[in-house]
Parts: sequence; structure tokens; C-alpha cells
Amino acid sequence: MGKVLVIGAGGVATVACHKIAQNSDVFTEIMIASRTKAKCDKIVEAIGNPNIKTAQVDADSVEELVKLFNDFKPELVVNLALPYQDLTIMEACLQCGVNYLDTANYEPKDEAHFEYSWQWAYKKRFEDAGLTAILGCGFDPGVSGVYTAYAAKHHFDEITHLDIVDCNAGNHHKAFATNFNPEINIREITQKGLYYKDGEWLETDPLSVHQPITYPNIGPRESYLMHHEELESLVKNYPTIKQARFWMTFGQQYLTYLDVIQNIGMSRIDEMEYEAPLADGSGKNVKVKIVPLQFLKAVLPNPQDLGENYEGETSIGCRIRGIKDGKERTYYVYNNCSHQEAYKETGMQGVSYTTGVPAMIGAMMFFKGLWKRPGVWNVEEFDPDPFMEQLNKQGLPWHEVFDGDLEL
Repeated sequence: MGKVLVIGAGGVATVACHKIAQNSDVFTEIMIASRTKAKCDKIVEAIGNPNIKTAQVDADSVEELVKLFNDFKPELVVNLALPYQDLTIMEACLQCGVNYLDTANYEPKDEAHFEYSWQWAYKKRFEDAGLTAILGCGFDPGVSGVYTAYAAKHHFDEITHLDIVDCNAGNHHKAFATNFNPEINIREITQKGLYYKDGEWLETDPLSVHQPITYPNIGPRESYLMHHEELESLVKNYPTIKQARFWMTFGQQYLTYLDVIQNIGMSRIDEMEYEAPLADGSGKNVKVKIVPLQFLKAVLPNPQDLGENYEGETSIGCRIRGIKDGKERTYYVYNNCSHQEAYKETGMQGVSYTTGVPAMIGAMMFFKGLWKRPGVWNVEEFDPDPFMEQLNKQGLPWHEVFDGDLEL
């Protein structure tokens, strides 16, 4: 049915490609491309399907992307590269007549700030070209939006309160490591919190608002209010929402290391000058420019290498309050994902798994014609039912709690 090109070769891409290869009735031709072709080849070797093609591409270059798209002629590009590259990839898709899907919204390299306005601005161009662009099809954003759409369709006449809760109760036995790209992870966590209340966006100091939340099969974990991109589209698409917040758990050791990283300037994203010795052994130095956070990324553990010794599980879901048949009701829908089970299937840990599987399902929805509509769309704007059905089949089963204590 479908010819797909995956851009990226990290943990999420590895999981997505494993799942794409498992669903050969939908995905008939596959290519994996990234800046380093050897990483793509490694994924193909792990999957064990020599028919998967690989290629080298610089996703910052529209010209290189256009050449690759014209050579391979995919029907859909699944963007699992860096959020900095969303716009170049979307631009190349428009130039080549290719449909688009990603898992995280655009953010500029020189500012730790992310919002959908940059990508929403492409809506008319995709409509005019007759092309579909699906934004934010990971877990959060992604499944969190589908959960909300499913709740609105089946269990509520009106949603008034939404809390997205994300717990990683796993242990990777490292002093400090991030579960996805360290540069993106630390940029996200160290910026101000943001939540929606009564038509306004309210800012908080980074990680200053927190409380214990009880997660299924895990127990209470201290959870921190953060800004997260799906809130922006969900309050737009569900205007009855009075309050929307996003919560994520962090262990005390992680927060202590993060505090040190910030205090010594290693979370900076601006360029600075550094004197480095020449490699010719002359003893002379040369001035080079480095970005401290990018340097930190180079010395931290690679998230792709955490899976083997990762124990425990994640628990991510939506806690929703609203009205049904004139009465207030609460609803909690969630998934728990085992790091070890994810590793056994794909060689990656649970955080990569919970993002990579939904990316594949979104692509499947497109190829089946279920999520195919010219324009730029967030996942909650499509029918949630077939996606929810596939979550149960593809390794991310969901569970529901009606009229329980939301704790929030």
C-alpha cells in the first residue's frame, strides 16, 4: 500500500522502523535516511530485512532533501529527526509533492522555545498542494491528543479540565542520562512552565510547581508542571476546556544534576569561543566556537544505549474532567510500557518505544486513507477510533478508569 521514507536514525526512528517492517501489508517500500548512513544501515541489520533502503541526507538542507525525495519518490515522509529540521523537511515535501508526519513541533536552534505557529502557517500551502501534514504523532504529543479526542467522542459532552501525566519509573543505572536527545530534553525541561486557565496562558518558574501523583502499578511520584506543545492545539480544538496542564516526573538525583548543569553554564545554547589544541601535535591552539549544551550532549550517555539495563516502566495518560448527560464525570486513560519488553522487541528503551510506535500507527492511518486530508493537522483532528484500536495491537495497550479520583 505505501512507500515510506523515515528521516532519523535515533532511538525513536529505530523503534518506528521495526514496527513499520512488522506491518508489511501496509508499508510496501521503506527507506531510512539520516546524516550518518551507517546508523541507518545498523537499523536495517537489526531488523534483518535487506530490502529496506538507506541513504545519507542533511535534513537542514532543502536542496539535499528535494534530491532524495525525487530519487526515492515516497508517498509519505516520517520526520523523526530534530525539531529544528521540521520546516526544511516540510518545505521539501511541498516542492516534491510528498505527504508529511512528525512527532515534535518546530523550535529554532537559537532559542529554547517551541510552538505550532511556524508549522500551522503551512496549512494553506499543503491544502493547495493536496497534501496531508500530520503534526505531533508520538505519545505526548500524539497519543495524548488521540486519548483526548477519544474521550470527547465517546465519554463527554463537554471537556472542562485536562491533565496530561507522564511518569518514567524506570532505572537505567546511570548517574545522569536523558531518555531522548539530551539537547532537546534539557532545553525543554529548563524553560518556564506554561499552562492554560480560563482563556489565558500562565507562566511558572521552571519546575517550581509540583505535587505527588499516583501512577498505576508504580505508586506516588513527584510530578512537575511543564510547558508541553500539545496543550496549544488541544485547547484550540476543544474550546470548552477551562484548564489544561502537563505534568512529568523527575527523580531527585536527576534534578540535582540538572541544577548543577545549569549553574555551571552547560545548558547554554549560545555559541562561545574555546581554545582547542591543534591535532597536528604542534602544541599550538586554535580558537573554535562551541555551544555548551551540544558539547554536553557529546559526553552524556547515548539514549539509544540505555535499553539493555533499563528496568521498570513508563506510565503516560490523560486525566479528564467534564460533563456527560448533565452530570460531572472523570475519566483516566493511560498506557504502562515496560522498558525491558520494549528492549526485547526493538533493542530500545520504553521512552523511544512509546514515541516510535505511535509514529508508525499515524503513518498506517495515512496509508489506509483514514487520516488523509489536505492541510496541516494535529492528531486530535482525525478520527481516534482506528488509532486506538491499533495501539492495542501494536504494543501500547490502554486502560480506562471512570469516575475515579484524579488527584489534580
